[in-house]
Amino acid sequence: MELTWHGHSTWRVELGETSMLIDPFFGNPKTGLSPESVETPDYVLLTHGHADHIGDAAAFSDATLVAVPELAAFAEDELGFDDAVAGMGMNMGGTVACGDAFVTMHRADHTNGANTGYDLELGMPVGYVISDTAPTELDDADSTTFYHAGDTALMTEMREVIGAYLDPDAAALPAGDHFTMGPRQAAIAAGWLGVDYALPMHYDTFPPIEIDTATFEDELGAHAPDTEAVVLDGDESFEL
Repeated sequence: MELTWHGHSTWRVELGETSMLIDPFFGNPKTGLSPESVETPDYVLLTHGHADHIGDAAAFSDATLVAVPELAAFAEDELGFDDAVAGMGMNMGGTVACGDAFVTMHRADHTNGANTGYDLELGMPVGYVISDTAPTELDDADSTTFYHAGDTALMTEMREVIGAYLDPDAAALPAGDHFTMGPRQAAIAAGWLGVDYALPMHYDTFPPIEIDTATFEDELGAHAPDTEAVVLDGDESFEL
């Protein structure tokens, strides 16, 4: 599984013959790419409807959308996705097969409204667990699993459900503070999840979320000493 960080919360995931783009937002200082220069993936996964997560989604409307039904309906009406709800309007706790990948949706602790000049709630914000095998109650040492936490606060479901039963190997965790977890809570999350690798995201995009990533690494050493910090440059990839 190849994970490419395009800044903020935007990730491209390549698994077998399947490509996924999570929260496309290329208006951030970590990427040198424009939406027009990015190949359309097979699937677009949206965690919630804030502008810094769906800002460039319309550029990839030929892909199959994965989102909660409320956000999928908005994407169909406003972002040009055809039959988005029927295509992959899933909900929390569900697992769907997306090409060579299995995608499980779990809630995130955040808010979810459309920043379009009017008040519109778009369902529960979520994160995604992406694996090359279907999740089971048995620990599958041969599976490769990536957790994109979305915008979230620290929540005990990371320890009690996601880490315990979905068993991710790596997690992309928001670490910019102010709107989401900061470095300390993100490090605690990594420990609760029991991941081998923790990749910080959602930082340095705006002044309120500027951080020194060395702080994240220090906190990880204190709260999750068995987890390796993987701090990527924008548009850099990591092979999981």
